[in-house]
Amino acid sequence: MCGIVGYIGNNDAKEILLRGLEKLEYRGYDSAGIAVISENGVQLFKEKGRIASLREVVDPNVECTCGIGHTRWATHGPPSKTNAHPHQSSSARFTLVHNGVIENYESLKREYLQGVQLVSETDTEIIVHLVELFMKEELSVEAAFRKTLSLLKGSYATALLDNEDSDRIYVGKNKSPLLVGLGDGVNVVASDALAMLQVTDRFVELMDEEIVIVTRDSVTIKTLDGIVIHREPYIAELDASDIEKGTYPHYMLKEIDEQPLVVRNIISKYQDDNGNVVLEEDIREAMKAADRIYIIAAGTSYHAGLVGKQLIEKLANKPVETHIASEFLYNMPLVSENPLFIFISQSGETADSRGVLVNVKKKGYKALTITNVPGSTLSREADYTLHTFAGPEIAVASTKAYTAQMAILALLAVDTAKNSGIEFDFDPIQELSIVATAMETLCDQKEAFEKIAREYLTVTRNCFFIGRSADYYVCLEGALKLKEISYIQAEGFAGGELKHGTIALIEEGTPVIALATHEHVNLSIRGNVKEVAARGAYPCIISMEGLHEESDRFVIPAVHEYLTPLVSVIPLQLIAYYAALHRGCDVDKPRNLAKSVTVE
Repeated sequence: MCGIVGYIGNNDAKEILLRGLEKLEYRGYDSAGIAVISENGVQLFKEKGRIASLREVVDPNVECTCGIGHTRWATHGPPSKTNAHPHQSSSARFTLVHNGVIENYESLKREYLQGVQLVSETDTEIIVHLVELFMKEELSVEAAFRKTLSLLKGSYATALLDNEDSDRIYVGKNKSPLLVGLGDGVNVVASDALAMLQVTDRFVELMDEEIVIVTRDSVTIKTLDGIVIHREPYIAELDASDIEKGTYPHYMLKEIDEQPLVVRNIISKYQDDNGNVVLEEDIREAMKAADRIYIIAAGTSYHAGLVGKQLIEKLANKPVETHIASEFLYNMPLVSENPLFIFISQSGETADSRGVLVNVKKKGYKALTITNVPGSTLSREADYTLHTFAGPEIAVASTKAYTAQMAILALLAVDTAKNSGIEFDFDPIQELSIVATAMETLCDQKEAFEKIAREYLTVTRNCFFIGRSADYYVCLEGALKLKEISYIQAEGFAGGELKHGTIALIEEGTPVIALATHEHVNLSIRGNVKEVAARGAYPCIISMEGLHEESDRFVIPAVHEYLTPLVSVIPLQLIAYYAALHRGCDVDKPRNLAKSVTVE
């Protein structure tokens, strides 16, 4: 959600900033802008809409080697050129970009900025005005910046330019992610390392309530009290080719196709020479010692957590609760005596989950993060991390990260069971290999799913997904995928709940997609399909080999019943993709959505 880039070096800052913002488009945004320092002072360019629109208004003749840029996802004030970042102080001396939400901006405006004419409707603008105000107290720019940030409540990642000093970028961070990249005679700022791989692969992580003074030749990290902090950089182990679409028309389709590879990659990372699951010993002991597991997540990761709950309870015989992070944050239930919290997040930066983690750590509870970004905030602040090894996921609608999370949860469940002395006939490595092969088979049948999408979802205004047991959890994810990218009103329901109200919504021709992949509920879900069909619905049954009937619309390859969600979700992902495509939607960057939700 939102993205920041900054550059100070010897090359053309405009193009580097624009390319960096293009790499951050996947995060979600509705406007964008850059500010650069030239011999004529700060030059500001911003526009509502895509980076392509911003490129059209940037003056190609401006010579500059220092600047900042931003993609905005609206929180305070609608998407507009005026509300787009960067924002400037009254005299235009200071120019600033900001990610996050300033919770006390109204009170700060009343207390400090009476009489100051605000241009935008954003909470961000008060920050840059405060810096200018405190400069009038004969403070240095750094001191004014630190004083301003010390007054802010909420989340921020911010970068500041001084029109009178083209040799520095001032950076601050609290809760929202931000990195500083190190080069030779050049340094950069980025919300995500992906944005600045074009310049460097060496990055320094910033912690909460830190500021950084960035020049061409140095990076100085300080606390808000001015104490200097030394921190070693890390190498961002990302392949630039991983973040390109290649021959694919969309990132989402590429990432769907990458799922078999991701599962095989997970197998290779988490098995020893004898084919046994290998986890860090402290994770094993924490799982064994816990009397109850609490899975905290949001969106797609929450749906993976529901599957994980079932896997851990069935295999390891350990009670599990799965909670939506934003609800748990403000309505924490009674917890057991010795809990373990598992946080699931593709980005590792999800603000609601991070808020829960902070509360959990204050209470002294242990926490494990399952994430695709091992250096992320959730990974760094939890006690333990399991990396999903899915590679960069660019499309806003998550696909490969979701299946990777479920695969990791399956391995965690199996390892916990074995570590607790529970015996069962389930070889996770072998079964995941079968899953990967089944995934490939499904990815090779795109035409079938394109046909289903065209037949069922081209003109409809709504769609229901129904299933029982783990199929219900997959239906929740299938409905989310469809509504995210096609804007069709889609809902997932437990088959047995239809008669308790939902069936009233069935009209003539209403599409109902049903999953039938579990033997013990196969007849029940088929009975539910007959119920909706009797009321005019247009059913589409997707079943598993061995449970299928002649009238089923599609049959997926058979895999172990514990792992069916990894396979049955792929048809739903592809159906959603083609439905969005047929309706002329922006598949990779759906409206109003952000990839990384870094504000509550």
